[in-house]
Amino acid sequence: MSLSGFLPDFTWIPSWLLEIVDISLVLLLTYAVLLVIGERRTLWVVRGLIILMLAAVISNRLGLPHLSFVLERLVLGSAVAMAVVFQSEFRQFLEQLGRGEVLKLFQPSRRPIPKPDHVIDEIVDAVKDLSQNRTGALIVVETSGPIDERDFSVSGVVLNAEVSRELLQTIFQTSTLLHDGAVQIRGSRVVAAGIILPLSERTASRQLGTRHRAAMGITERVDNCLCIVVSEETGSISLAEKRSLNRPLTSTKLREILKEKFSPMMEREAVAPQLGRWSRKLRYYGWSLLERFLDGFSSTSRGRK
Repeated sequence: MSLSGFLPDFTWIPSWLLEIVDISLVLLLTYAVLLVIGERRTLWVVRGLIILMLAAVISNRLGLPHLSFVLERLVLGSAVAMAVVFQSEFRQFLEQLGRGEVLKLFQPSRRPIPKPDHVIDEIVDAVKDLSQNRTGALIVVETSGPIDERDFSVSGVVLNAEVSRELLQTIFQTSTLLHDGAVQIRGSRVVAAGIILPLSERTASRQLGTRHRAAMGITERVDNCLCIVVSEETGSISLAEKRSLNRPLTSTKLREILKEKFSPMMEREAVAPQLGRWSRKLRYYGWSLLERFLDGFSSTSRGRK
């Protein structure tokens, strides 16, 4: 037996109003998913998926079957890829939806967000202690965007932990398995450790040690990063940036450079204000559209009278 017999008849509703409701529900669902995942990079991923979806709809409306076929498969593959990459976040989303906690989906995360100065202090304090103990270290700090893992010789071990002095000191202790590689820092997170960086082939850098050549190598390949080096032999601090090596540095000078050039990309902090602005705009335009619709409906009713 079909379910259509149990459902009310919505044929009296104008098609344009149904399209508005349809688009609003899609935007509302996207907004809820973004709040659950809550990362800066997700904004670009979802934006790319939405562009693919719009392109698929437009190509279908224009009667381009081959292009529409390819775009629909790309949308499906992108959706599956997002589900794999953000599987824990999507699981949380489905759990809240299954428990009926719909309103909680639209509440931003209350997790405390580290301040930029705090992150910089943790990095500098760790480097200072490592320098005093003459413990070699190699720290790659992203400045304006994520580094492609293909720029590394070996991507290393994923950590995804909060930046702290104790964590950085522990990683570079000679008794650990990750001390020989580099640490990658993105915003307030230690993304990975034990990363093998490409070595610089420049003539001047061949006079340097392996860590300094690795720092030069990654900054020659990637512009949006800084690389901090602590020498194991002398304990000196160096900073590689855009094919140049600044050394030796004091911890005070390192802190000044990081404050000037490193703005931690606090992922959840960056997402919340943007989603807040989007939600305010959606509410404004939604109420405006509803008021116009009601005014038009009332004027039509008065005209009939």
